Amino acid sequence: MQNTPEKPQVGDEKSLVGEEYEVEVGPVAHGGHCIARTEGGRVLFVRHALPGERVVARITDGAETSRFLRADAVEILTASKDRVEAPCPFAGPGKCGGCDWQHAKPGAQRRLKGEVLAEQLQRLAGLTPEEAGWDGTVMPAEGDKLPAGQVPAWRTRVQYAVDDEGRIGLRRHRSHEVEPVDHCMIAAPGVSELGVEKREWPGMASLEAIAATGSHDRQVVLTPRPGARLPIVELDKPVSVLRVGEKDGAVHQVHGRAFVRERADGRTYRVGMGGFWQVHPQAADTLVKAVMQGLMPRKGETALDLYCGVGLFAGAIAERIGDKGAVLGIELGKRAVEDARHNLKDLDRVRIEQGKVEQVLPRTRITECDLIVLDPPRAGAGKQTVRHLASLGARRIAYVACDPAALARDVAYFAEAGYRMRTLRAFDLFPMTQHLECVAILEPAEKGA
Repeated sequence: MQNTPEKPQVGDEKSLVGEEYEVEVGPVAHGGHCIARTEGGRVLFVRHALPGERVVARITDGAETSRFLRADAVEILTASKDRVEAPCPFAGPGKCGGCDWQHAKPGAQRRLKGEVLAEQLQRLAGLTPEEAGWDGTVMPAEGDKLPAGQVPAWRTRVQYAVDDEGRIGLRRHRSHEVEPVDHCMIAAPGVSELGVEKREWPGMASLEAIAATGSHDRQVVLTPRPGARLPIVELDKPVSVLRVGEKDGAVHQVHGRAFVRERADGRTYRVGMGGFWQVHPQAADTLVKAVMQGLMPRKGETALDLYCGVGLFAGAIAERIGDKGAVLGIELGKRAVEDARHNLKDLDRVRIEQGKVEQVLPRTRITECDLIVLDPPRAGAGKQTVRHLASLGARRIAYVACDPAALARDVAYFAEAGYRMRTLRAFDLFPMTQHLECVAILEPAEKGA
């Protein structure tokens, strides 16, 4: 297996887009595709295929001098036993790019994700699953273990695109083109019930539909095209309406609440103005449980929650360490910080600071702490931040990761700084897609020894 490739550089050389090759499909790779080679030795990254199949691959990106080509499997000559017919009519070559594995059985999807995670850990961190404290399984979320052909409706936040005719849809893979849809199968019931797919949205560039978990809050965030006016929004359910400003790019309240209320770990969290929250309805509780089981907070301990968002993990830790403990959360987003302070205002020993982690953390002059949880963006935390965290001597660190490559890179940095993996758990919180979520627990290497 190989990592997700960079985009080929195609200048004046002859394009191979549209060329077809009959190939044997090799292993899965990070990025929602599999690796194959033509008879001439060209490397193909093939979507809509499965390992072990023989397919006709049509080139979608690349030229004669490209070191690799991208392709779609447009004809299946020999099918894998893990193949099913894609349940969604909008899934397949040249169609919606949102779901990578609609053509694979649910168990096979999780196995493929596990293979990608294992390969990234080995290649970037030099760890086998056993050395990482991982049993090799990717666990489905509660309620998602369905028979082949059934699709879990899990996505509580769906970002739709709108074409020039005002039709709502989803982006095609690696494209700005819109695939019009009348129903997204992975959209949660609360999103589908809004009925945004039943009407046209002239003058809009995009629309995000949000259905909060644990409340009846519904929200639509509209991004108008330049100079366009907002339409009158009449939907099937009561809904708050927000808009993205044409000049400042900020989200502004139009009608109803400027926030939705989400529920996790026994607490209610305000998430304002289209802010970040896990999109699977079981994700927040699943991740909090995994983090708390890994950290095992004790009364009176001190903790850091980095990239803390609206305070999910900070709140969970604070509840468990009691009045004599203390938690510092750091978050870049100004509105998320406001929400976190509101959400945790009843916990006197919690403080939330706004700014970049690598800038704010040194200014705090904290030299030691007991626990750390970090949930960085897809790019990861990076060597500088990891080294700083390792210097604080925490007895345990919980790393929440949405990208296996970033996780593996940062785990390698932690190893250089004296921390080892204690346990790793992987969760399929994005069924039908290439994505997964991981919770890694690290501890000082000498303790493990």
